[in-house]
Amino acid sequence: MKPHPRSPSTGPRSARSRVLAATLLGVLSGCTLIPNYERPALPVPASYPAVGKPDLPAAATAPAVEPAAMAADIGWREFFVDDRLRALIALALENNRDLRVAVLDIEQSRAQYRVQRAALVPEIDAGLSSDNNRYPQSTSPTGYAGVIRDDGVSVGLSSYEIDLFGRLRSLTAQARETLLATEEARRNVQISLVAEVAADYLTLAADRERLALAGATLRSQSESYELTRREAEIGSASDLALREAQTTVESARVDVARYTGQIAEDIDALNLVVGTSVPPELLPRGLDDALNALSPEIELPAGLPSDLLTRRPDVLEAERTLRAANANIGASRAAFFPQITLTASEGTSSSALSGLFAAGSRAWTFSPQVTLPIFAGGRNRANLMSARVARDIDIAKYEHAIQAAFRDVADGLALRASLGRQLAAQQALVTASSEAYRLSDARFRQGVDSYLNALDSQRTLYAAQQTLIGTQLSRMSNLVTLYQALGGGWLEHDAGSEVAAVVR
Repeated sequence: MKPHPRSPSTGPRSARSRVLAATLLGVLSGCTLIPNYERPALPVPASYPAVGKPDLPAAATAPAVEPAAMAADIGWREFFVDDRLRALIALALENNRDLRVAVLDIEQSRAQYRVQRAALVPEIDAGLSSDNNRYPQSTSPTGYAGVIRDDGVSVGLSSYEIDLFGRLRSLTAQARETLLATEEARRNVQISLVAEVAADYLTLAADRERLALAGATLRSQSESYELTRREAEIGSASDLALREAQTTVESARVDVARYTGQIAEDIDALNLVVGTSVPPELLPRGLDDALNALSPEIELPAGLPSDLLTRRPDVLEAERTLRAANANIGASRAAFFPQITLTASEGTSSSALSGLFAAGSRAWTFSPQVTLPIFAGGRNRANLMSARVARDIDIAKYEHAIQAAFRDVADGLALRASLGRQLAAQQALVTASSEAYRLSDARFRQGVDSYLNALDSQRTLYAAQQTLIGTQLSRMSNLVTLYQALGGGWLEHDAGSEVAAVVR
């Protein structure tokens, strides 16, 4: 439909009335029907279960950080002090595909938020049209056959919704909370990535230590086997002692083969999580590298109040999702009220191109429309019910995220309290087993005891040493897991600034 010439009765007063009405509608459109948001009460105790203070090794007796410090405020470069591990984490942050997807998810959510936000402002379009119609004499409005031409140029807005009851603002708030939830999801991916790289690094170091121990045991037992074999040949050792010695050699050979394969799998796991082939110089050489990977000056605080879990990105993501569902209720409520849309344009119209900008060619249209829902077959009510149920589901998911986070921290604190004592006891067991093996071997060499006693002592020592490696790995892994559970692994600090870089 073409714009019609302005009515002679339309003057400045009517124009001011339209401006006043539009201003009033704009003010009223600031209202929304979104329910007031209240954070659900934490479904967990106010503090973590009391645990005993862990027994720390001598290397961890340096002054700790302030008690008020939280893991979420400790940069991963402060927590992990081994240069190889730092380089691996930095490499993973650059190349890991899961983190890359999380970053792209943010960009997609940001674009969707901008699309939704754009609906709050009028969309102004410019148009150029040319209509040419030939009418026969029988239907021509002039009574003569001919061509009627209508050219026009206009600028205007089409179907702009006056957000009187906040439907668009509710949808925009929902899109914004979804964007923020996506950003928290990316933070959670990064924290998990940092912890996974550290865990794989420590596991590789422990397996290389196990391989070294198995190799040393294989060499030692091979020498003992050769000695026993020569003694059996001259009749000074029994066939039973020879076969027992052979079993220890074969057992050590099995361990060497198993740990060799396990190390290859550990390197493959690191390559996958880092996202590229890890340079050999960044791989740990043994357990000494792992034991020095964490800062001895940082002790993760215990007994933190449970509301600090709200700093974990997975919990914040669940809350943002809950806020988005709450905002969607506002949009569903607004569907019960009238919807006001405006269509308007202003330009020029002429039967010839040369007359488009001539005097008297001005034309405009102004078409407000009000749509009041009367009967929709219960669709609006069902949409509102669905929105409320979706919010209740997200409340349950938020509470579950709180409970899962609380359990992660509580388990980490409980295990940390016992691992120190377990490590000390295992070290004492290795010392006692080593001394027992030394004495048994000496008695065998002197002919006082049989070789079987020395062999049993050696097996006990080997098992205790392997268990010690596993206990040391468990203690280091527990610290990494607790650091992750408390929300650490997000910030990156260096000596030059408080926050040197945050991957985005």
